[in-house]
Amino acid sequence: MRILVTGATGNVGRMVVDELLTRDFDDVRALTVDPERAALPAGVSVVRGFLGRTATLPAALDGVDVMYLAPHPATAFEVCRMAADAGVRWIVDMAGAKGDHWQVIEDAVEACGVPWTHLEPGEFMVNALIWADQIRSGDEVRDACPRAVNAPVAQEDIAAVAAEVIRGGPDRHAGHSYELTGPEALSRPEKVAAIAAALGRPLTYVELTGAEATARFTAMMGEYGPWYLDGLAQLAAAPQAAGSTVSDLLGRPAMTYAEWARRHSGLFR
Repeated sequence: MRILVTGATGNVGRMVVDELLTRDFDDVRALTVDPERAALPAGVSVVRGFLGRTATLPAALDGVDVMYLAPHPATAFEVCRMAADAGVRWIVDMAGAKGDHWQVIEDAVEACGVPWTHLEPGEFMVNALIWADQIRSGDEVRDACPRAVNAPVAQEDIAAVAAEVIRGGPDRHAGHSYELTGPEALSRPEKVAAIAAALGRPLTYVELTGAEATARFTAMMGEYGPWYLDGLAQLAAAPQAAGSTVSDLLGRPAMTYAEWARRHSGLFR
């Protein structure tokens, strides 16, 4: 079975390649814009290309049975049509919560007529890097919406689920949507406290509101800042609960936020 991993330079896609290899798949093809930076293992077939440049895809899709589809909304419908025309038999996509910004990914996959499985992660734990500059330079984290609660998921777990689903096969997983969360729902100050514990030093959470919050998030995230703030407000009004899907699929506990912070503490030093 030939498996194409798209977005193989990105954090999740690159991890999917490794997870597939640990499950003894021996015909893995990686689509990457930068093979040198991706540093793919020996034995992985590499095609230079990008989902946003569909002219690079025919060579990548040739002979593929299963495609792991990274999220790229702008070309999702065209990419999925090309996959169907190339004879891909199953698409495992990474999208997001139904109805949000990433819904177009699922719509495109379902429209092409190929059997599908949707992976729907919530916020990634690595989004904590929006605080990294503040933490490296001081002991305060200036943030907004401290009452926003969600259950962020580790990218390592998303990749492991993708590979495990592919190993399970379409007979078991086709037609399913899997919402992926971490094992615990946490507030923003609780996440900062976990990072502080991993670093072994105190951090003080400072709430920002109004124009000050908008300015801070726009400075950190550009045009996505106000969108992200809106999402936090929604999580304050309707907190996201933790689910067990990751542990159910992997047969092991999902990574906790504290463990993620310990593993990646160097990002904040």
